[in-house]
Amino acid sequence: MKHLIARSAVLLLLMSAALNYVSATDTLQRVQRDGVLKWGADAEGGAPYVFPDPRQPEHLIGFEVEIADALASKLGVRSQTVQNQWDGLVPALQRGNFDIVLNGLEITDEHRQQIALSRPYYVYSQQIITRKDNNGLTNLPSLKGHAVGTLSGTVAQRIMEQAGGIDVRVYPGQAEPFRDLNNGRIEAVMLDLPIAVYYLTKEPQLKRSGEPFAPGYYGIGMRREDKTLLLAIDKAIAELQADGTLENIYRKWDLWDKNQLLIAGYHEEQLAEQRSASTFRNWRTYLPMLLKGELVTIEISALAMALAIVCGLALALLRLYGIAPLRWLAVAYIEVIRGTPLLIQLYLIYYGLPNVGIKLNAFVAAVLGLGLNYAAYEAENYRAGIQAVPRGQMEAALSIGMSRWLALRAVILPQAIRIVIPPVTNDFIALFKDSSLVSVITMVELTKVYGMLALTTYDFMGLGLVTAAIYFGLSYPVSLFAQHLERRFHHDHR
Repeated sequence: MKHLIARSAVLLLLMSAALNYVSATDTLQRVQRDGVLKWGADAEGGAPYVFPDPRQPEHLIGFEVEIADALASKLGVRSQTVQNQWDGLVPALQRGNFDIVLNGLEITDEHRQQIALSRPYYVYSQQIITRKDNNGLTNLPSLKGHAVGTLSGTVAQRIMEQAGGIDVRVYPGQAEPFRDLNNGRIEAVMLDLPIAVYYLTKEPQLKRSGEPFAPGYYGIGMRREDKTLLLAIDKAIAELQADGTLENIYRKWDLWDKNQLLIAGYHEEQLAEQRSASTFRNWRTYLPMLLKGELVTIEISALAMALAIVCGLALALLRLYGIAPLRWLAVAYIEVIRGTPLLIQLYLIYYGLPNVGIKLNAFVAAVLGLGLNYAAYEAENYRAGIQAVPRGQMEAALSIGMSRWLALRAVILPQAIRIVIPPVTNDFIALFKDSSLVSVITMVELTKVYGMLALTTYDFMGLGLVTAAIYFGLSYPVSLFAQHLERRFHHDHR
């Protein structure tokens, strides 16, 4: 029996090894069989890499679109773009959403630890951009003490964080930091040179400040097991470099410079160490950053909920007892706010209002956005609570000489508040979680800190569990407090 078990174990190991070998060769064969090379990229604000053609929005253009087409042609297939948020491209590749990542993916040790990377196809460098009236910020040391914008998960972000002393503002897209620079919310932007070259043609008030620095390499990402696909991609890149195709593409997009000659001397660096231990086992290292993000979440959520409660009560009273024009306005506000996404409202408050001369900082915009959004929901909670109080209560108060407003304050509202405690508590807990959306306007709260750390360490599970525990630690006491209030205001109706 023991021999049979041993033989079965050996057979299973051999089958596993065979399956691993087959999977290593399957992707290239499948690509050639299907005739499609799927490449992951983020076309949302992705100029000049990949972005919608302004004249034909359904058609994507960009220098990496042309590179993808050229690579696919070398493989004898056609290219197909798969849209994915930029800072989630590597996890999506590992899930099998597409065959390769081709979207300004820097060749770094962090990326090598997770995926296979091709030989480089472009040499990028960092460029500082400022307003034309700013002449002092020309290199990395000069940025210390200043607010500088960059794209989330980039080498530029890591360089500034490692330098220290720089107020780094992280954005989800490439266009947003240039908007904030124009609006005076930040003093400079530091991004890869291709992004700077493109957007400076669209922003006449901005300029390059200082020379490009810190050169690095873009590579194409693949899953580790796709060894034959990696060899085929490397061969295709070498041929495109040799026949001048890549140079022609870069010159067309005004991206050719002397740094491209560095590719000829590039040598793949071998990692001296294996990936570090799981962040979950070293979560104490990152806990201070998560707790700092937690404090921002608490501050934003508490102020936003206070605003929502006050404005919601005012809206409910106007809707029920206001004169006709004010009543109509209250109804219109509630329906419009509830019928539009919170994310759009945050964008309008933070990026839209500067067009009419109102420039709010990110914290104020976050509190206003969340507070005014939840005010619409609280108004409906209060309205339901007020209308749940028997009509005879108001009639009795009026019959003994109370004014309508005194009756509301002394008789109706105390009873309504007892009724609305559960839904208001639920909304407060929901607001804690919705506060994660303010990261789109550069607020670094708890979820944003988790995302930044997870993308650096690729420990989505360990850090995710710690972050979820922190959120639960915030929400559960609120639930217990609500239960206490319900018991305190409870009346036996028997």
